[in-house]
Amino acid sequence: MNNVYINNIQKFMPNEPVFNEEIEDYLGCIGGKKSKARKIVLRSNGIKRRFYVLEKGTQKALFSNASLTANAIRKLENDNFKLDELECLSCGTTSPDQFMPNHALMVHGELKLHPLEVLSASGICLSGVNALKYVYYALKCGEIKSGISTGSEAASLILSAKNFEEESKNLIELEQNPQLAFEKDFLRWMLSDGAGAMLLQDKPNENSISLRIDWIDTLSYAGEMPVCMYSGGEVKDNTFIGWKNYSQDEIMEKSLLSVAQDVKLLNENIVEYTVVKPLRKILKKRDIKVDQIDYFLPHYSSEFFKDKLYAGLKEVGFEIPFEKWFTNLTQFGNTGSASIYIILEELFSSGKLKKGEKLLCYIPESGRFSTAFMLLEVV
Repeated sequence: MNNVYINNIQKFMPNEPVFNEEIEDYLGCIGGKKSKARKIVLRSNGIKRRFYVLEKGTQKALFSNASLTANAIRKLENDNFKLDELECLSCGTTSPDQFMPNHALMVHGELKLHPLEVLSASGICLSGVNALKYVYYALKCGEIKSGISTGSEAASLILSAKNFEEESKNLIELEQNPQLAFEKDFLRWMLSDGAGAMLLQDKPNENSISLRIDWIDTLSYAGEMPVCMYSGGEVKDNTFIGWKNYSQDEIMEKSLLSVAQDVKLLNENIVEYTVVKPLRKILKKRDIKVDQIDYFLPHYSSEFFKDKLYAGLKEVGFEIPFEKWFTNLTQFGNTGSASIYIILEELFSSGKLKKGEKLLCYIPESGRFSTAFMLLEVV
């Protein structure tokens, strides 16, 4: 089996940074009212700025998800690699521009590339890792020599106030059910836009560092856990009901195509089901010791979870001190499937990495509680 190397990582962030006090200038105010949850959620998540595809004041999209992704991919071209050499394109996203065709095909079309193998990985935060893992497998077994994987989000298009107009007309009902209102409003202050792309090849860079992928492990606990984060339906009496079971009027009145989060379920289970249970299993499978880890790259949605994540690592005997942690959540926001790409891009480009150092990446997903851990070594 071949070794697989990440030889280039690039990100593309749309427009100018958006700071906390400006958010509703971009997303708009639901029902014309300032959000009561905004300051509470932002104080907890610690995010200072983020990026949106939306134009300030108009809620007009200046980029599609496909164009975000294509812009990140174009930045991978250099003297050592041209896109016309590409054999496989694998794209992950939570927020495609349409139901059909799939996101990766739209990215392929945006790039106007030659015929090649294209795969789209659906899901939430793990979709970017699953896209990466497909290219990793293809290279490892010798089917291809080069591939690109991506993670991207255009969440602001879903979070825009115009998508809640019908539901906001029923403000009295919403005020009588503050839990439902908060579950939808919560994510408006948590999610942001951006794209990341990785070039994977079967040989490392000759004159600069590469990251060898030692392994990628993903685990789903959907067999044990209910739906927690969702779009395209609602949870009624502990059962998830998809949007196809509703009339067009009901879909708009309930804003079923928005994104919602069961915050209580998230807080009570995210560490147990994305850190403690899976890491115990992975540590039995992989010969890895905590003192071998030089950098820990966690994708978490909020600074609120930082200490909880640390406690989870400590519980399984894999306590990584904070000085080894590397994240850029506060400056780039929670970009879902793109987050681990954007974190890795900054560290990869920093000049800090040295040959032989090991990077452990952690990517959780709260959709129905899934997780990924990935070990990389600098070569």
